[in-house]
Amino acid sequence: MTFADLHRGPRPLLLPNAWDVASALAFVEAGFPAVGTTSFGVSAAIGRPDAGRTSRQATADLVRRLRALPAYVTADLEDGYSDDPAEVADLVAALADVGLAGVNVEDSTYGQLIDPAAHAAKVTAIRTAAPGVFVNARVETYWLDQDATVEATLDRARVYVDAGADGIFVPAATDPAVLERLATALPLPLNVLAVPGLSLDRLGDLGVRRVSTGSLPYRAAIDAAVAAAAAVRDGGATPAATPYPQAQARLERYAQQVADRTGTP
Repeated sequence: MTFADLHRGPRPLLLPNAWDVASALAFVEAGFPAVGTTSFGVSAAIGRPDAGRTSRQATADLVRRLRALPAYVTADLEDGYSDDPAEVADLVAALADVGLAGVNVEDSTYGQLIDPAAHAAKVTAIRTAAPGVFVNARVETYWLDQDATVEATLDRARVYVDAGADGIFVPAATDPAVLERLATALPLPLNVLAVPGLSLDRLGDLGVRRVSTGSLPYRAAIDAAVAAAAAVRDGGATPAATPYPQAQARLERYAQQVADRTGTP
């Protein structure tokens, strides 16, 4: 079984997106065979807005810390943090050396779509430098509401297919008819964000092969944390939570896994 194989199962691969070690550990303990990072969550955790090329180091550090997990790890690298395909490829190759299984790289920079040829050059460079990494080319048409049509999206996606992408990610595409048209037209696995009202099985029926949670778990966790504090402040019922000993034991197991891998305590 490889990370690519997970996209060919009987149901779409559900990929939860983590923002730190603790969230990734919890996802793995819940039985998820692969975990992604979320650029929004990682950026927010260091106090920076998303999509501003500020999460490069934090994301790289997180990937390196997750290498001990018994799960595949794929990283959201925004636009690759550079206009230079070689620099993007060097980053991915360095992370592949510590076990990275996949990457998302988006075809926009600072909120604007870029020339598809420029993005394709990044895809090809990654494919050459890190041939074992699953390259998920992210098409931002619907996400940014720029050229948000099936035809324009497919035009861009086909350039990335020809460049060597392994999958196509079209976040914010939610209409079932649109999803079915995209999945039917593309020769690679289609990845979308979770769509309210459409179950994993329904998305699979439409041809979707991977569903990402994106920043949803991070945002829900922040809301839950505020609700817990407010409940204590206001005298309400405190929410259920993982007991401290269980959460601590999870981290102790992880620390031992890191020590076993690196040979250091």
